[in-house]
Amino acid sequence: MTVLVTGATGGAGSWIVDAFARDGHDVVGIDLERPPRKREGVTFLEADLTDQGQTWELIQTYDPDAVVHFAAIPRVEITSGTETFLTNVESTYHVFEAAGQAGADVVWASSESIYGSVFANEPWLPEYFPVDEAHPLRPEDPYATSKLVGEELAGMAARKHGISVTSIRPSWITYPGSQLMARVRETFDPETADPNGNFWSYVDVRDVVSIVQAALESPPEGHERYLAAAEDNFLGRPTAEVIEAVFDGLPEDCSLEGTQSAFSTAKAQRELGWQAQHTWEESELESVDGPLFLD
Repeated sequence: MTVLVTGATGGAGSWIVDAFARDGHDVVGIDLERPPRKREGVTFLEADLTDQGQTWELIQTYDPDAVVHFAAIPRVEITSGTETFLTNVESTYHVFEAAGQAGADVVWASSESIYGSVFANEPWLPEYFPVDEAHPLRPEDPYATSKLVGEELAGMAARKHGISVTSIRPSWITYPGSQLMARVRETFDPETADPNGNFWSYVDVRDVVSIVQAALESPPEGHERYLAAAEDNFLGRPTAEVIEAVFDGLPEDCSLEGTQSAFSTAKAQRELGWQAQHTWEESELESVDGPLFLD
């Protein structure tokens, strides 16, 4: 296939570029800047995807079979809320519309923050655990709201152009060898810990790559949404007990067992045959080279 990847020099995007190139696909990587090194099988281009002309020209020129859209301002407090919202929504609209006109299926990065708990002003609990794709969405920040609008645009593109659009809702994306989770775990005390809106869930970047691959190998009809999370939390403690202690309660409907993740991936397992393979216990001890074109 020819696969066009936006956000090609970003965290998850660079791993996606590397994986598809390694599998022998022709990859076009788009970002605001080109990486310091070339990568065999990859054409890197600079573009501002909030500009309709640049976005449409690139997608029409390279005529990809699939588009993987991971370009975005990735969270709040990087720039202004207005800039975060407008950048994410405008770029997503342009990419979806151009991909639809090219007849290319799309997989893109939504977010678990779409439920509203991650960046909430006042911590709150969902209606039930584990949270799944059917849970109500109540974002109250510009980043999560941009993802909510993005999912509506995904549905629009699928209906209008007859393409498959898959919205991936990844948890906190982690990387092999990173000690960020370890530092949180080592200092964690349920008596004093601040409420965590993603309930200490995570997903290894390699599992993000594999769910993107799974969605392109078995594209759903129309628009579908899938959570992507590891099977457990990264604290190594019973999830329900931790949530109850930190949040001072649990929803009545809670079926979490042991260290089970607060987010369910049953739909992805059932429909895509995908399941996270990497755990924090293994990942923190691993030494794995990332995409070399970024060095």
